[in-house]
Amino acid sequence: MHASDDKIQKLINPIESVAPAPGFGDGSSVPLDIRAQAEADRLGFWADRARELEWQTPFTEVLDWSNPPFARWFHDGKINVAVNCVDRHVAAGNGDRVAIHWEGEPGDTRTITYNDLHREVQRTANLLESFGIGKGDVVAIYLPMIPETVFAMLACARIGAVHSVIFGGFSADAIRSRVDSASAKLVITANGSVRKGRVFPLKETVDKALETPGHSVEKVLVVRRPEHEIDMVDGRDVWWHDVIEGVSDTHEAQAFDAEHPLFILYTSGTTGQPKGLWHASGGYLTQAAYTHRTSFDLRDNDIYWCSADVGWVTGHSYTVYGPLANGATQVMYEGTHDYPSLDRWFEIIERYGVTIFYTAPTAIRGFMKTGREIPLRHNLSSLRVLGSVGEPINPEAWEWFRDVIGSGKTPIVDTWWQTETGAHMIAPLVSQDALKPGSAQRPVPGVVVEVVDENGNRVDPGQMGLLTITEPWPSMARGIWGDDQRFIETYWSQFPGRYFAGDGAGVDLDGDLWLLGRVDDVMNVSGHRLSTAEIEATLDEHPFVAESAVVGADDETTGQAVVAFAVLKHSQREAIAAEDDVETLLRKHVAASIGAIARPKMLFAVEELPKTRSGKIMRRLLKDVSEGKPVGDTSTLTDAAVMDAIAQKVAARLAELNK
Repeated sequence: MHASDDKIQKLINPIESVAPAPGFGDGSSVPLDIRAQAEADRLGFWADRARELEWQTPFTEVLDWSNPPFARWFHDGKINVAVNCVDRHVAAGNGDRVAIHWEGEPGDTRTITYNDLHREVQRTANLLESFGIGKGDVVAIYLPMIPETVFAMLACARIGAVHSVIFGGFSADAIRSRVDSASAKLVITANGSVRKGRVFPLKETVDKALETPGHSVEKVLVVRRPEHEIDMVDGRDVWWHDVIEGVSDTHEAQAFDAEHPLFILYTSGTTGQPKGLWHASGGYLTQAAYTHRTSFDLRDNDIYWCSADVGWVTGHSYTVYGPLANGATQVMYEGTHDYPSLDRWFEIIERYGVTIFYTAPTAIRGFMKTGREIPLRHNLSSLRVLGSVGEPINPEAWEWFRDVIGSGKTPIVDTWWQTETGAHMIAPLVSQDALKPGSAQRPVPGVVVEVVDENGNRVDPGQMGLLTITEPWPSMARGIWGDDQRFIETYWSQFPGRYFAGDGAGVDLDGDLWLLGRVDDVMNVSGHRLSTAEIEATLDEHPFVAESAVVGADDETTGQAVVAFAVLKHSQREAIAAEDDVETLLRKHVAASIGAIARPKMLFAVEELPKTRSGKIMRRLLKDVSEGKPVGDTSTLTDAAVMDAIAQKVAARLAELNK
């Protein structure tokens, strides 16, 4: 993978790090020799982590890797995931502990103890069984961030049903493709979700998805959330609140094979056809619980909050299964970070005394754009650990996150992992490691990774390469639902015998890892391979820039051309106004930092970047408009008007260039 001289210099020179504050590690449950334990006996290490869970039938074999890439972990053991997330905490006398502090966008709240969760999960399990749902049946869940979403997921796990959570912003076509792929028998949805004071129609979207015959859905279970009237289809649709009344709140859980499917989660594919990654019960829960506890240095008195939606894997592993398996107390929030004001997240941290806050770099950069005034008017002193997830975090955002949100002292755990991996794979140990802004640093103990060149040879320090995982891990996806061959070809064919993550990475002098982002986000400009993530990081380093997105647009002369979009900081308005041409200034900044070949052919200063409701930047739409193509489906965007404004600006520029 091509890397600029500038990036190589960063990797081969000593890098300043931030050591844990004196006394920070006191009281940590993470053993000081945890890495040595894992290296001495990797499989034994994972077996010990698995035995921290409750097994009805203990396993005797840790790993069966006789048919790679299809792993079987703890396969002769039997386990119930919901029992591990709820029942065992109640049995241990912790039923009165708060499991979830839930807050709705309008300000309504619910406090759910483990006793409450135990009761509601059992009721929901009985309800699902009354619909004929049982072991191996697929339940599609299309719900907002409300407690019933957690009840439904755990109830499926309790009875051996397989859940397929569909993000609540997806379109009818997206729902239908996922329902058909998984042959879902039941859809659980709501009459609507509350987003920025408005009702987003969920049930109507499900109705549209199911209006064409030929689907497998037998029932649609509807939770009443906002005051919003909907049509109910006779014989198919039922209200949650009507049918849950009178249902028994006791349910006898049975255990299932460790390799029994727990959930399917669909992720984007390069072909445009979503891939249904499925995860097994025992191995997935083992690694989700272990990494949640270890990466965040979890302690008994922590109040944990992951801001991710459960429609994404982060919400599965680090809002539902990991925290609840560990008996943690957490916050769950329904709404957006900026409604009714940009104070909302900070008000929640202050109100509940959040000690661990896990969010995405795109959210951090969004707050950077508006400046430090808003977070600084709140008491955030309860925060002990911060976390970053979703994409590589640039050093400037890392430092701002620590200095402003973390009061200049809170460590940041920068995590790398994927839907396919199920749980953290690369992350520092914040109680032990000196941290490097922008680096995820080292593999999780028990995980083995290697950065290689395109021929599969390990790269030396100071070089870029491709990130591979050389040994199987417990939470790895067991396949693509219904398409094992695609699973092999997508992840295991480029480097036989090892998993290719699809991401680029660099290795520094200390052996620490620096993630570059997807290698399919690498542009070929006049024969030079350039990383979009690297150019974005360079733009983000400029004092005028809050956030950026870079795409490679088809170009007749150079093959691809660099096109950049930059959101400027409000706090720098006066300095920006003093510049004759800020777009030209930023193009020159990229050329000076990386090289003339990386200078954007076009750069646009924009008010916002197009983002999904989970905070993901939709670079595909930016690429399309940069190539003069019409804007595609914007149904998953938080605000489609953002993309419309960008499209008009780009179209005008292209028209000028074509004169």
